[in-house]
Parts: sequence; structure tokens; C-alpha cells
Amino acid sequence: MDEFQRSWLLAQLGPDTDTADLERRFFRLRSVRAVALEVLGQRRAKLLADPLKVTVDGVVTMDLQENLRGIERQIDQVRQAPAPDDPGDEDDERKAALAVTWLVPARRYR
Repeated sequence: MDEFQRSWLLAQLGPDTDTADLERRFFRLRSVRAVALEVLGQRRAKLLADPLKVTVDGVVTMDLQENLRGIERQIDQVRQAPAPDDPGDEDDERKAALAVTWLVPARRYR
């Protein structure tokens, strides 16, 4: 796994993700997209293993349903986003991933 692939994975999974674990998964799966989907799938399974909503009357309510929806949206995004090791010309893909945005003030002041 090269530095560009590692940084893409950390951008998708968060900077606190264990890079040694990512290296082992990449050695086994040979695709950064597969690694990202496997990690996100495990996070989703971990959430589903426990109750999504717990309520102790008058004390606390813990609701993890939005966390589950967020992980599912992230899985969809990883499936659709271009990955650094997708087949094709790498230079074109890296250029396509770079976008320029002009910031314009919403209101002009005098």
C-alpha cells in the first residue's frame, strides 16, 4: 500500500484508524475500496449487535440509530467515490478528485 492509498483510507475511515490493521487487510484483499468497505461493515455490525436505543425512565436515553444511518451513508459514498487503485489512468483519477471552488460572500457590505 502506498502513501496515497493510505491517506485515502484514513480520509474515509478517520485518522485514528490503526494503519497496521489497514496494511494487513490490504495484503489480504488487494483493494483499498474493499478494505474501507470491510472496516465500515464491521463498524455497522458492531452497532447492530447491541440495542440501537436504550431508555432508563427519567435518567437517560441513548439512541444510536443516527450513527447507524451515518455509517450506511458512508458505505454508499465509499462504493461510489473513485478509489486510488481503481483500474484506469491513475493521473486522470487523481486530477478528477481535485476540485476548485470559488468562495463568494453571500452578502456584499458597503
